Amino acid sequence: MTASPLSLLAASSRRARAPSWLLLGAEPLRAACEYASVHWMSHDDLPAGDGHPVLLFPGLALDERTLGPLKNLCLRLGYDAHDWGRGMNTGPEGDVDDWLQSLADEVAAHADRAGEPVSLVGWSLGGIYAREVARVLGPSRARRVITIGTPFAGRPEHTNAGLLYRLLNGAHPHIEPTLQQRLAKAPPVPTTSIYSRTDGVVAWQACVQRSRRRDVENIEVQGSHCGLGWNPDVLRVVAGHLARPVARPPLRAGSRTR
Repeated sequence: MTASPLSLLAASSRRARAPSWLLLGAEPLRAACEYASVHWMSHDDLPAGDGHPVLLFPGLALDERTLGPLKNLCLRLGYDAHDWGRGMNTGPEGDVDDWLQSLADEVAAHADRAGEPVSLVGWSLGGIYAREVARVLGPSRARRVITIGTPFAGRPEHTNAGLLYRLLNGAHPHIEPTLQQRLAKAPPVPTTSIYSRTDGVVAWQACVQRSRRRDVENIEVQGSHCGLGWNPDVLRVVAGHLARPVARPPLRAGSRTR
């Protein structure tokens, strides 16, 4: 099964539409304001971490540098935080399931070294990776998933990222129905989706998880898409949810991740 990076940004929601060009045009300025505001953010009321490992996944065409404020926050709170370690996110290469499996194997090895499950935090397309890795690994190695502006419940036409994808890959995005259905289903671990109705890149409806599970939730904030990872309200949500206790099954060192 193959899929484009932009295709992995979507699953299905007929009511959703790509954000207006007005919102898209305001993204750079809004993101810059969010980046500036994070430097004035108070950390005094944030819960201290318990030291468990946290892995961070960047959005499309972004790398570990854009995760700086988020990673620094996690480290400051006491978590063992790392970026995904693959540099710029240009999307999966070749067969998407094989690519995701290789990513899951890397996360599993990280969990084995740490001796406990890993929390996975992904921004935009990175959130798709976080969800799919958690789906492969299950709760023995994935503690929880937090996505930021991740349109797992939409289609490629529900985003304004098509031009960026075509510039990077020279082709139009496509998603197969079976993959579309899978992406829309929450992974088998506590899952939180953070979204903004004023997102200028993806339709906010595509970021809402429809589930009756008590450990699945959607949290709305005010912000842009390109600045969500630096948004103080987002960082507070991430800090609060990482600090939540979870029931942990035993970690079986050396067990297969397939």
